[in-house]
Amino acid sequence: MAIKKSAPRKAASSSRPTAKAQPTPGRAPATPTEPIELPEGMWEQIAGKAYALWEQRGRREGHDLEDWFDAETQVMEEMHEARE
Repeated sequence: MAIKKSAPRKAASSSRPTAKAQPTPGRAPATPTEPIELPEGMWEQIAGKAYALWEQRGRREGHDLEDWFDAETQVMEEMHEARE
């Protein structure tokens, strides 16, 4: 049995004007930004800490972002404490 492909449907036009998103007062508009550059050696610190967390947690698969974010938080806290 052959499947017939149809052309994409066009949105129905209405006589009402569409509302444009208004920026929230006191908030910067959402625009693409450049990636944040990490201080030298910080990426390696985070990677090492994330690996250590992965091992401590029993080498769980599928939790790599959780380990990375936890490591990132810990490294940032250590840096903040060192500055005080």
